[in-house]
Amino acid sequence: MRCLQVLLLGLLLLHQGCCFEFVIDGEWEDEMVTKHLYEISKSRSDIPSFSAQAIRGDDITVRSYKVESRITSRFSHTIVRSSVVNSGSTPQSIAFNVQIPKRAFITNFTMNVNGITFVGSVKEKTVARNLYAQARARNKAAGIIRTNSQDMETFKTEVHVPSGSNIEFELHYQEMMHRKLNLYEHTLHLQPGRLVPQLQVDVYIFEPKGIATVKASNTFGAQFADLIKVTSTKDKAHIVFKPTVQQQKQCENCTESAVEGVITVLYDVNRDSNAGELQVSDGHFVYFFAPSNLSPLPKNIVFVIDVSGSMWGVKMKQTVQAMKAILDDLTIDDYFSIVDFNHNVRCWSEELVPGSSIQIADAKRYIENIKPNGGTNINEALLRAVQMLVRASNHRVIDPRSVSMIILVSDGDPTVGEIKLSAIQKNVKRVMREEFSLFSLGIGFDVDYDFLERIAMENRGMAQRIYANHDAAEQLRAFYSQVSSPLLRKITVQFQADSVAEVTQNHFDKFFSGSELVVAGKVLPSESNTLTSFAIGSAARLDITLETDADTTELDAELAKQQHSFTGFARQMWAYLTIKQLIGERSLATTAVKKRKITQRIMTLAVEHQFVTPFTALLVESGDATERLLADSPKDPKHGCCSVVYQPPPWVHMPTPAPPMGELSASLPVDNDPHFIIHLPRSNMDICFNIDSKPGHILNLLSDSGTGVTVNGQLIGSKKVNKRTYFGTIGIYHQPDGISVIVSTDGITMTDGTNNHSFTWGSTAEIRQDGISIVKNSNVIITINNSTQVMVLLHRVWKKHPVNVDFLGIYIPNENQYSPLVHGLIGQFSIEPEVILYDIHKGADPLKKEATMEVKGNKLLVTRGWQKDYRRDKKRGSNVYCWFIHNSGKGFIDGHYSQYIVPNLSSFLHMP
Repeated sequence: MRCLQVLLLGLLLLHQGCCFEFVIDGEWEDEMVTKHLYEISKSRSDIPSFSAQAIRGDDITVRSYKVESRITSRFSHTIVRSSVVNSGSTPQSIAFNVQIPKRAFITNFTMNVNGITFVGSVKEKTVARNLYAQARARNKAAGIIRTNSQDMETFKTEVHVPSGSNIEFELHYQEMMHRKLNLYEHTLHLQPGRLVPQLQVDVYIFEPKGIATVKASNTFGAQFADLIKVTSTKDKAHIVFKPTVQQQKQCENCTESAVEGVITVLYDVNRDSNAGELQVSDGHFVYFFAPSNLSPLPKNIVFVIDVSGSMWGVKMKQTVQAMKAILDDLTIDDYFSIVDFNHNVRCWSEELVPGSSIQIADAKRYIENIKPNGGTNINEALLRAVQMLVRASNHRVIDPRSVSMIILVSDGDPTVGEIKLSAIQKNVKRVMREEFSLFSLGIGFDVDYDFLERIAMENRGMAQRIYANHDAAEQLRAFYSQVSSPLLRKITVQFQADSVAEVTQNHFDKFFSGSELVVAGKVLPSESNTLTSFAIGSAARLDITLETDADTTELDAELAKQQHSFTGFARQMWAYLTIKQLIGERSLATTAVKKRKITQRIMTLAVEHQFVTPFTALLVESGDATERLLADSPKDPKHGCCSVVYQPPPWVHMPTPAPPMGELSASLPVDNDPHFIIHLPRSNMDICFNIDSKPGHILNLLSDSGTGVTVNGQLIGSKKVNKRTYFGTIGIYHQPDGISVIVSTDGITMTDGTNNHSFTWGSTAEIRQDGISIVKNSNVIITINNSTQVMVLLHRVWKKHPVNVDFLGIYIPNENQYSPLVHGLIGQFSIEPEVILYDIHKGADPLKKEATMEVKGNKLLVTRGWQKDYRRDKKRGSNVYCWFIHNSGKGFIDGHYSQYIVPNLSSFLHMP
């Protein structure tokens, strides 16, 4: 499964009308849209406990939820349909979410709302945007969907409809099945979120050469194992899952659905010989090459392992565990070494050594003693690894028919030595030989996966993201298994002269056991009904040439007889492969001219074959084309996820929300230090004060030993001494579950002492563990046991700003429920103090009034002013007028501010 193309679509249907409008809040290729009111999130499945219900709404009836996949010759077309009714008495929002594989291209989305049908069509991005702009100008439907290059994607639609409304959703997507470890895998995510009268999944497989094996599994629970039925014949299979409402229930008398998880279909096909399988249909051919029964080629591997400080803990433990298993897989014919790096680069052995039991035992002891610390010097580590392979090759230590590779394992961007990614890419490309390959494994989401993918592709390898969770070791081992048994090198697939055109990649550096090479193209007109292919490659002890042929009319006749086949598979697979390869070529293009030419080719193909790509958009419009939604994808996937932002048209009345009560705002340094805004509802006034503390100090904001919750903030300083301080890190700790959440300007981490879940500010995610939930959109909202909530905002500044640094703002709502033991700089105001204000008069600054305030037995001189609240307008903020308490809140807070300084981010406050 994969990190998301996540797609988002939002709709607002107001009363009986059909007027829609959206703006995007995210980075475009040439502009930044910043006006917004609130954000709808895009989710990522890197978080194991992430839950994205397919249908969301408070009082709705889901009549049906059906998924159908048609797989023909390893190419799938999947349709997800749902019919929903707003059975509540008031208008409400209904969401439709579908998780799809990363490799898939969405091909269409249609929606019917109370008889109004919206149908999708893929267009060049500029064309679609112009139509989108026209719709906006007329206050008609306008929306944007954007995607990123993460491992799993979630298509999200949200529609606000009146009571009694009927909504039908239908999403189409296509993908090619990739063979790994001798099996093709097709995954379908089911999370209807409720009991459904008509819940059904159908997967139809047709393989012309025959199906060797097929099986299906689920993650719903053992009680569903017998409900997934698999029937198969020689060349067809049907997998069906159709539970009744009673079977969907978590228990006999429950009203909640237990259907939440994944259905996985695994299968393989019959192969007549090692020569491959050639199929011709609809004027296109597809050639599948997956030889077996060949002796593995010897391999030479340099493992390059990141041991910087960020690898400490679970990541390193899992890496060591995986490496020990991988080392056990080496044979005496294999040569290997280990390079580990932080700010320095070390080698277990300066030369490649054979995989003997003695060497393997010594290597295991070496990696077991690694202690992660320091920075990340990727550049020098990779260059050192290449030097090892070059020396071994020059000194004829390794077999000339062997396969040489570097496997890089890292969890972060370079911080030491050469840190410019493009320079590292050039350096490695310069020294790598044609016979070497680089494979990149990125652990977690702090690493620039786009960079790892580029540097691997450019050096005849591939990249994979490893999720930093409990089974990271298994993920590492599974990846190694894919590349551990090379059977062929320097493979070329050829065809008879003047028989084919526009052929996809047909030269391959290596073929690994259990995988498959695929070549597609167009068949040229010919008097002959036979197409012939030749596969040439180098095996362990010989060079081979394998020939196969196919009748150019036979398959089309057979497909016409099949009820559930995908008749356009060859044409779509050719376009799919071509676009994927062009996207890869574009990322490696060295000039703007080359990039433009490749981009134009991608757009032309994507429009012709109706694929939503980073360079095309899906325009969803009503029958009369007056109301439109735009599905848009970013050019640069490294920008990560994005947000769809709802902005109502001018004719929609939006009530102004009342200011929250009992809030802390540390979102802007005023008078050099973080400021606090306390709203007192009974007195109907806002009180502000600063805290005059030092960088490094940790201030307790909320401490409730009764519920076991504490919230602390650590200060950082500006770039100039004796200037402003800011909150740079926020720590939230829940003692009963032993779970801590650390929010810094670099990212967000949740840990329970055993497992870590980390993600960056560029991501969007939802994670739940025990009683803790984290929702990451443009901000981070942490909720504990549905009773305590904390929101944190990130404020970025210009990187070269001479003074300011990135900092955090934190907001704690008054609705939180605490025990009587709650305290802290903010927690103490959960019980509102009595405040009397009098003697209001002009102050020394004529623009700022002064007054006397009596509170907690103290008389204080206060000044009228204003501070900024950034929740609704993150860029400019909104003014909050308040009475300012001088001297770090003295007289308003209990005791002296220094008494709120605690030793660490999980500390509880102990006031004397």
